[in-house]
Amino acid sequence: MPLLLETDRLALRHFTAADARHLHALDNDPEVMRYINGSLPVALEVVETRLLPTFLEHDERRPAFGFFAAVDRADGAFLGWVSLRPTRGDAGELELGYRFRRAAWGRGYATEAASALVARAFADPTVLRVFATTYEDNVASRRVMEKLGLTLRRTFRPTPEAIAGSDTSVEAGGEPWPGDDVEYALDRAEWEAFRS
Repeated sequence: MPLLLETDRLALRHFTAADARHLHALDNDPEVMRYINGSLPVALEVVETRLLPTFLEHDERRPAFGFFAAVDRADGAFLGWVSLRPTRGDAGELELGYRFRRAAWGRGYATEAASALVARAFADPTVLRVFATTYEDNVASRRVMEKLGLTLRRTFRPTPEAIAGSDTSVEAGGEPWPGDDVEYALDRAEWEAFRS
């Protein structure tokens, strides 16, 4: 399976059809999905027909774009995933995403994997901005963003249409959360300052 890159502890690789069981287990952990779909169960059929096809897509011309399985370099264990994707076809602005198994929480894996993707993104001179969003109460995810140098840019209420159009989660009954989402971002100039 094609490897995108390696960090000290992780290998980031493209997804394969065999990863359906990993995604299914990840998306059926109530704590993992707490701020994503309110801990609702996700059927294997949904993983195989809706989520996995999106995760399998990648652009050979832009290898840093797409979804990547994060696996332990020592034993190959699936730990979660990270993603970096253009928004609305605009390769100058990339959305960063990540989701990790609960057993991997608190060990810096999300920061390590996402940091590698952000560095890879800004190695491309056409990338001007990287951003990520999460639910306002998801403190752990917000900390990851801050460790990467992203700063809070806005608070917003997602619409039911945006929730239904998400390609990384199953909607929570089609209703927005009672609270807001937050967006963190890092532009090229900030990245260069943060890196030095």
